[in-house]
Amino acid sequence: MSLPEQLEPYRDRFETIDQEIAAWMDRWSLPILQFGLGVVFIWFGALKVFGVSPAGDLVAATVYVVPPELFVPVLGVWEVLIGICLLYKPLIRVGILLLALQMPGTFLPLVLLPDVAFVTFPHALTVEGQYIIKNLVIIGAALVVGSTVREQD
Repeated sequence: MSLPEQLEPYRDRFETIDQEIAAWMDRWSLPILQFGLGVVFIWFGALKVFGVSPAGDLVAATVYVVPPELFVPVLGVWEVLIGICLLYKPLIRVGILLLALQMPGTFLPLVLLPDVAFVTFPHALTVEGQYIIKNLVIIGAALVVGSTVREQD
Protein backbone atom coordinates (compact mmCIF):
# COMPACT_ATOMS: atom_id res chain seq x y z
CA MET A 1 0.00 0.00 0.00
CA SER A 2 1.37 3.44 -0.98
CA LEU A 3 1.79 6.29 1.48
CA PRO A 4 -1.20 8.28 0.09
CA GLU A 5 -3.37 5.19 0.51
CA GLN A 6 -2.13 4.72 4.06
CA LEU A 7 -2.99 8.34 4.89
CA GLU A 8 -6.48 8.21 3.37
CA PRO A 9 -8.23 7.24 6.64
CA TYR A 10 -6.79 10.38 8.27
CA ARG A 11 -7.92 12.79 5.54
CA ASP A 12 -11.38 13.42 7.07
CA ARG A 13 -9.95 13.95 10.54
CA PHE A 14 -7.37 16.38 9.17
CA GLU A 15 -10.11 18.24 7.29
CA THR A 16 -12.16 18.54 10.48
CA ILE A 17 -9.22 19.81 12.50
CA ASP A 18 -8.32 22.25 9.72
CA GLN A 19 -11.88 23.62 9.65
CA GLU A 20 -11.94 24.01 13.44
CA ILE A 21 -8.64 25.88 13.45
CA ALA A 22 -9.77 28.15 10.61
CA ALA A 23 -13.07 28.85 12.39
CA TRP A 24 -11.20 29.70 15.61
CA MET A 25 -8.91 32.09 13.72
CA ASP A 26 -11.92 33.65 11.97
CA ARG A 27 -13.60 34.24 15.34
CA TRP A 28 -10.60 35.59 17.25
CA SER A 29 -8.28 37.24 14.69
CA LEU A 30 -10.04 40.59 14.55
CA PRO A 31 -10.54 41.03 18.32
CA ILE A 32 -6.90 40.08 18.95
CA LEU A 33 -5.70 42.41 16.19
CA GLN A 34 -7.83 45.27 17.52
CA PHE A 35 -6.65 44.66 21.09
CA GLY A 36 -3.01 44.41 20.00
CA LEU A 37 -3.14 47.66 18.06
CA GLY A 38 -4.77 49.46 20.96
CA VAL A 39 -2.24 48.17 23.47
CA VAL A 40 0.74 49.05 21.25
CA PHE A 41 -0.45 52.63 20.78
CA ILE A 42 -1.28 53.10 24.46
CA TRP A 43 2.03 51.59 25.56
CA PHE A 44 4.27 53.41 23.07
CA GLY A 45 2.39 56.66 23.68
CA ALA A 46 2.65 56.35 27.47
CA LEU A 47 6.40 55.85 27.18
CA LYS A 48 6.59 59.20 25.36
CA VAL A 49 4.36 60.92 27.92
CA PHE A 50 6.56 59.73 30.79
CA GLY A 51 9.79 60.59 28.94
CA VAL A 52 11.14 57.04 28.78
CA SER A 53 10.54 56.16 25.12
CA PRO A 54 13.55 54.85 23.20
CA ALA A 55 12.03 56.59 20.17
CA GLY A 56 11.94 59.98 21.92
CA ASP A 57 15.31 61.12 20.59
CA LEU A 58 14.39 60.03 17.06
CA VAL A 59 11.13 61.98 17.26
CA ALA A 60 12.94 65.02 18.65
CA ALA A 61 15.58 64.90 15.89
CA THR A 62 12.91 64.56 13.20
CA VAL A 63 10.56 67.31 14.37
CA TYR A 64 13.06 70.01 15.20
CA VAL A 65 10.70 72.98 14.66
CA VAL A 66 8.81 72.29 17.92
CA PRO A 67 10.63 71.91 21.24
CA PRO A 68 10.96 68.18 21.97
CA GLU A 69 9.94 68.63 25.62
CA LEU A 70 6.56 69.75 24.24
CA PHE A 71 6.21 67.72 21.06
CA VAL A 72 7.20 64.27 22.32
CA PRO A 73 4.68 64.17 25.21
CA VAL A 74 1.92 65.64 23.00
CA LEU A 75 2.63 62.93 20.43
CA GLY A 76 2.48 60.41 23.25
CA VAL A 77 -0.96 61.63 24.33
CA TRP A 78 -2.06 61.49 20.68
CA GLU A 79 -0.91 57.86 20.48
CA VAL A 80 -2.64 56.96 23.75
CA LEU A 81 -5.85 58.46 22.34
CA ILE A 82 -5.44 56.38 19.18
CA GLY A 83 -5.08 53.26 21.30
CA ILE A 84 -8.09 54.03 23.47
CA CYS A 85 -10.22 54.76 20.41
CA LEU A 86 -9.18 51.51 18.76
CA LEU A 87 -10.17 49.56 21.87
CA TYR A 88 -13.62 51.16 22.20
CA LYS A 89 -15.70 50.12 19.20
CA PRO A 90 -17.84 53.30 18.90
CA LEU A 91 -14.61 55.34 18.59
CA ILE A 92 -12.79 53.22 16.02
CA ARG A 93 -13.47 55.78 13.26
CA VAL A 94 -11.89 58.52 15.41
CA GLY A 95 -8.92 56.28 16.17
CA ILE A 96 -8.40 55.49 12.48
CA LEU A 97 -8.55 59.21 11.64
CA LEU A 98 -6.02 60.07 14.36
CA LEU A 99 -3.80 57.21 13.17
CA ALA A 100 -4.06 58.33 9.54
CA LEU A 101 -2.97 61.84 10.54
CA GLN A 102 -0.10 60.56 12.70
CA MET A 103 1.29 57.78 10.54
CA PRO A 104 2.87 59.83 7.70
CA GLY A 105 5.05 61.58 10.26
CA THR A 106 6.46 58.25 11.41
CA PHE A 107 8.12 57.86 8.00
CA LEU A 108 9.81 61.28 8.06
CA PRO A 109 13.13 59.98 9.44
CA LEU A 110 13.56 57.89 6.28
CA VAL A 111 13.70 61.17 4.34
CA LEU A 112 15.03 63.67 6.89
CA LEU A 113 17.48 61.40 8.72
CA PRO A 114 18.57 58.71 6.26
CA ASP A 115 21.86 58.23 8.11
CA VAL A 116 19.86 57.23 11.19
CA ALA A 117 17.47 54.94 9.30
CA PHE A 118 19.87 53.17 6.93
CA VAL A 119 23.20 51.43 7.20
CA THR A 120 23.26 51.31 3.41
CA PHE A 121 20.55 53.17 1.49
CA PRO A 122 18.01 51.91 0.43
CA HIS A 123 18.07 48.30 1.59
CA ALA A 124 20.07 47.90 4.82
CA LEU A 125 18.05 49.33 7.70
CA THR A 126 19.29 50.28 11.14
CA VAL A 127 17.25 49.25 14.18
CA GLU A 128 15.59 52.67 13.96
CA GLY A 129 14.82 52.07 10.29
CA GLN A 130 13.29 48.70 11.10
CA TYR A 131 11.21 50.36 13.82
CA ILE A 132 9.89 52.79 11.19
CA ILE A 133 9.24 50.22 8.45
CA LYS A 134 7.19 48.04 10.83
CA ASN A 135 4.60 50.79 10.63
CA LEU A 136 3.59 49.30 7.28
CA VAL A 137 2.21 46.35 9.27
CA ILE A 138 0.44 48.74 11.64
CA ILE A 139 -1.14 50.51 8.66
CA GLY A 140 -2.34 47.17 7.28
CA ALA A 141 -3.74 46.15 10.66
CA ALA A 142 -5.49 49.51 11.03
CA LEU A 143 -7.07 49.05 7.59
CA VAL A 144 -8.42 45.67 8.68
CA VAL A 145 -9.83 47.07 11.93
CA GLY A 146 -11.19 50.13 10.12
CA SER A 147 -12.93 47.95 7.55
CA THR A 148 -15.25 46.70 10.30
CA VAL A 149 -16.82 50.02 11.28
CA ARG A 150 -19.84 49.56 9.01
CA GLU A 151 -20.60 46.26 10.70
CA GLN A 152 -21.24 48.15 13.94
CA ASP A 153 -23.87 50.49 12.48
